[in-house]
Amino acid sequence: MSADAPAGQTAAANANPNGPTEETVLAVEHFTDRLFRFRITRPRSFRFRSGEFVMIGLMKDDGKPLLRAYSVASPSWDEELEFYSIKVPDGPLTSRLEAIQPGDKVLLGRKPTGTLVLDALTPGKRLYMFSTGTGFAPFASLVRDPDTYERYEQVIVTHTCRDVAELTYSKNLIAALKDDPLVGEMVDGKLTLYATTTRQPSERMGRITSLIESGQLFSDLGVPPLDPTTDRAMMCGSMEMIQDLKALMLKAGLTEGSNAAPAEFVIEKAFAG
Repeated sequence: MSADAPAGQTAAANANPNGPTEETVLAVEHFTDRLFRFRITRPRSFRFRSGEFVMIGLMKDDGKPLLRAYSVASPSWDEELEFYSIKVPDGPLTSRLEAIQPGDKVLLGRKPTGTLVLDALTPGKRLYMFSTGTGFAPFASLVRDPDTYERYEQVIVTHTCRDVAELTYSKNLIAALKDDPLVGEMVDGKLTLYATTTRQPSERMGRITSLIESGQLFSDLGVPPLDPTTDRAMMCGSMEMIQDLKALMLKAGLTEGSNAAPAEFVIEKAFAG
């Protein structure tokens, strides 16, 4: 972790011990005109579980913080914090956030939370992570966490976007895991990325809900249909996608879980994008 991160705090944070800290941007990578990722320093005191989200933002001209919920895309063991963001031209935060450069300052909330954590699921054999767009972010964290592979025999990440270029982040990250010193040997034979597009022609097309309903998802992967005795699921994306997927989970006999009552599937209600 950054040695000087704890010292870099906003005036608001100094006045309010529960206020956000001010962190330094370390790297920025733009994938398309709609998507980018960035990494910032991590305070020594910042603790989170892989899959959780936290408030991220910038200081407004009036000296007040502008914050939005962002899933942490880096795993809990990482010494830095990574985030995956959409760009919204007229978005109060993202229209400014997309312009950040290494060395700039970003506000980081102090209290990570969320339901897309392994502890919110009961033990199972196969873990599905269903995502659309930047909803892949919490799964970018979880697929880099050794605990994921210690708990499940098979991990299937689905990522659906409009265009092929929007799948770059997930494809590059998953491909690089085989050389990861921490989980490289664990992912071999266990982790699968099932990527689809809905607009631009690609190797595999279709909304994940349609691919589940038709059975094509299971046929392509060579696995049986959803079964509450063996399968667990997490989902993050647009509210429409989450609602449709939830209906399919319930139809298959899976029960929704939470931190307080672990079960067969969990959704991230704080995220939509």
